[in-house]
Amino acid sequence: MKLKLFDSELKIMETLWKHGDCTAGQMAKMLKDEIGWNRNTTYTVIKKCIDKGAVVRLEPNFLCRAAVTRQEIQAAETEELIDRMFDGSKAEFFAAFLSGQDLSGKELDELKQMLISMEQEEG
Repeated sequence: MKLKLFDSELKIMETLWKHGDCTAGQMAKMLKDEIGWNRNTTYTVIKKCIDKGAVVRLEPNFLCRAAVTRQEIQAAETEELIDRMFDGSKAEFFAAFLSGQDLSGKELDELKQMLISMEQEEG
């Protein structure tokens, strides 16, 4: 998936992921309260998300539904970061991420378990 969302578009997606299907009007009110957007800004950004295929518009009442999950966007953003900053090398990304990190024993155990699970899935 190569869906690139800008920060403003992620605000729309976060609202839908958090609250589920919402009308454009409901989102405009929530985003006005949360970050001070006016109705036109919200509607413009919703339209951009619809044009990109991240949001589906349903009738009646301009009901908006997320067409992609948070995990799909996280995976796409991570892949883009790794491609751009680490020449596509997940190992280099992982090494850079871990360098300077103060990980607890629990976090290290969780990472080890993830790696073991991934290895078992491949084998």
